[in-house]
Order: sequence, then structure tokens, then C-alpha cells
Amino acid sequence: MSPWLTPHPSGYGTPVSRRRLLQIAANGFGALAFSGLLGNKTQAGAVRGVGNVRPAHFAPKARSVIFLFMEGAVSQVDSFDYKPMLERHHGKNPRQTIGKLEKTQFENIGTVLKSPWAFQQHGQSGLWISDLFPHIARQADQLCVLNSMTSAFPEHTSANYFLHSGLGLQGRPSLGAWVAYGLGSFNENLPGFVVLNGGQIPSGGLDCFGSGFLPASFQGSLLNAKGTPLANIVPNEQAPAQQQAKRRLAERLNRIALETSGGNDALESAIANAELAARMQIAIPDLLDVSNESEATRRLYGLDAAYPHTQTYARQCLIARRMVERGVRFIELTIPMVDGYQRWDAHGGLVKNHGDNARAVDQPIAGLLADLDQRGLLDSTLVVWSGEFGRTPFAQGSDGRDHNEFGFSAWMAGGGLRIGMAYGATDEWGYRSVEKPVEMHDLHATVLHLLGLDHTQLTFRFGGRDIRLTDVHGNVLHEVLRA
Repeated sequence: MSPWLTPHPSGYGTPVSRRRLLQIAANGFGALAFSGLLGNKTQAGAVRGVGNVRPAHFAPKARSVIFLFMEGAVSQVDSFDYKPMLERHHGKNPRQTIGKLEKTQFENIGTVLKSPWAFQQHGQSGLWISDLFPHIARQADQLCVLNSMTSAFPEHTSANYFLHSGLGLQGRPSLGAWVAYGLGSFNENLPGFVVLNGGQIPSGGLDCFGSGFLPASFQGSLLNAKGTPLANIVPNEQAPAQQQAKRRLAERLNRIALETSGGNDALESAIANAELAARMQIAIPDLLDVSNESEATRRLYGLDAAYPHTQTYARQCLIARRMVERGVRFIELTIPMVDGYQRWDAHGGLVKNHGDNARAVDQPIAGLLADLDQRGLLDSTLVVWSGEFGRTPFAQGSDGRDHNEFGFSAWMAGGGLRIGMAYGATDEWGYRSVEKPVEMHDLHATVLHLLGLDHTQLTFRFGGRDIRLTDVHGNVLHEVLRA
């Protein structure tokens, strides 16, 4: 009797699933054909999307996404949105100069506040970038700056959910999960969606990277940039043979449980997760070992920087490039915990808050763009830089800026974009988006489009209807796409 068929009190064998029947009938030729249909991957692999590349809706411009999430909200008028009016009216009453003000998070409204950083035009494109980002400024001709971004939420947690999932509530699939679900992964030994944690988990927690109602296998896998990258990534067994024996036993027990259950999606996904975890024990140590990178590359990213937080983010950016090379679809980077300061959330002490955070990420990001470009990877990699909203052009108190969801800046680079350009605009104060406003759904639709996915067709049946990342909204920003 087959070891997969256990005796049954009735005298008959235990009922088998359809896939098991294909395996045992006609010497397994049915299973052979089924395996071919799945590209030699198990059904669990197809459910997971691990090592199972799914066809795009149309020819993609980009294969992978690196999302540089600037949690806490970078001030647009101190970075990429130059507004001379703030200099002219610095220190004046904003109600008299700017006019009607929207309600702010803390309602502690001070005077008009010019940027402490000087703006200059950079590159052949002449993009305006402040001295807050001197390294990124040297990559100006690679950037497509969106100066008319808007959000629907003025509070961090809801805005973070909105940026990641298109809804300001907990529990919806994140952009990375949708990408992994829609396209699968090129690498069967690594997840399709990876989050490189620099130390700061954003407001809203791990649900920012969740899979929501999609299968759990598509949620972001969190890897630490420093220290132990992942629990149990190093085997406990001293002898490899002992670990292999345990794996074989666990696999056999799992398969028996799966077959006797008649096939269970949740159990099958759990088995696939365990199998991926075993493969990751081989792939992750090699992936995270950057010692074989050249000294020039390490200096480019800032791994030798005096500031430890620059080193942390440099390692994240370098690992992100290595992940792109290995076929990971979506990589998100969180920011380092800079000197006890809370993210980019500069309600006070703007100069130190933004200065220290920029010092941590500026060189590594510029190094990432330059490295991707020189390796021929930038054309196939979409790099996205954004916070959850912007900040006010007037002070909170004397030296901070409050939340501002009405207009802020983000930028993209790489895969299929027109570069060296600014799209849209805020008013003369950098306060409200007035020219070609970009909603979060538009950003999502554009990212999916560059990956070859039609945001209106990427759906999942849940709660009696077909749900998509952009809900009933979203327009692709065709003007920023390269012909």
C-alpha cells in the first residue's frame, strides 16, 4: 500500500484529493501533465506566487519596484518644491498673506516660515532641489518629481494605510502585496514582497505591509537591515544531515495531513511558507553578505560614512539592489530610527529633524540610483520616493511645520518614466495642489501600469465583489511615461 494511503476502518482507503488521484492513477501521467501546466511548480507554489511568474496584462516597462518610504512626512517646501514667496513673506501672519488656512493637526499656527535650506537648479533639466539633499541633487536628471501630490488624511496612521493600500483603514492589501499577487516572483527562494527594516516601523504597524484579504503568502516579509535579519535563518542543528532529515519528516507529515484533508488552501499555503522558509535559509545569508561588493561600491552607498544611520540606510539600499538582481518584485525600505527623533515628523526643531533624517538617507539613495544606472538595471527598476503627506508652509510654533495633506512632493525614477521633469504644481506658497493634482490612487495606477498591470483589471473577489487597489478611482499619469 502507498505510504500516503492509510488504512480506513471501513476497509477502503482514505479518500484522496483530485491532485493525489492524478499522482497515483496511470503511473502518475496525469500529475505530470498537471505539473507542466503549472510550470513544474506545485499548486501551493502557484497559490503563493513563489517562483511562479504570472503574465502581465501588457508589456511592462519595469520588472521590480524599490519603494523608499519617508515615514513622518518630508516638507515639500524644504526639499523639491521651491517657493520664493516664503522668503519674501518670512515672519508674516499667514492668515493675512496666504489667506484662508485649513485646519491643522495641532492648530498651533505661527508665522510664514521660509526654508532654512537654499534651493538651486540642478542638472541639464534644471530641477529645483534644496541643499537638504545634496547627493540626490546630483541625480536630478534621473528624477520625475511629482509636485502636486495629495492625500485624503492628515494623521499618520490613516495616511500610511492610504499610501500603502489605497484605503485609510486597517486590513486592505498593500501595494507590494498586489504586485506580488499580480505578477508572482522570479525567484523561488525569496518572497515576492520584502520589507527591509531600518529600525522604524511606521505608524499603523505591520499592517502597512499586509496582504489583507489576499492569501497571506503575499504579505511583506520583514528583514532587519542590522543584526539577525530573520528569526531562525541560521539552522539550530549542527549537522546538515540532521536538519535535512527533520525537513523530510516535516514534509512527509505535512503532505499526509494535506492529502487526508482532501486539499485545504490554508494548509497548503502554510506548507508552501515552510518550504520557502527552508529555501530562504540558503538564499538570505548570501543575499545579505555585502562583503564581496567592491570598495568603490561600498563608498558610493555610504557604508563607510561616519554617521551610523547613513551606514544603516546604505546597507538597506545596497541589499535592495541585490534583491532586484535576484528577481524580487517589490522591495520597501523603512527609515532608520535617527537619534531618537520621530521620523520626518518635524513639529518642532525642523532643522535638526530634517537635517539628521536627510543625512541618513541622502547619500545611500543617490548611490542606489547611480549603481542601478551603471549596472543597466535602472531602466527595468522603478524607484519610488514618498512620505504619507507634506507639511505646512507656515510654522507650527516657532520652528516646526504641521501636517499638510493638500499638497506635497514625491518622486520616481527608472523603469519607463520621463526623467529630469517636474509634474504638477502647488500654489505660490507650496500649500495646496493647484496644477494637475495627483491623488494616491493615481500614483498606484501609474506604478501598476509601469509593471504591465491594468489597475482596473487587477482584482480579487472578496465580500461578494471584485475589489482592486484603486477601488473605483485612479488615473495613469500618462504625461510622465516615456514614449
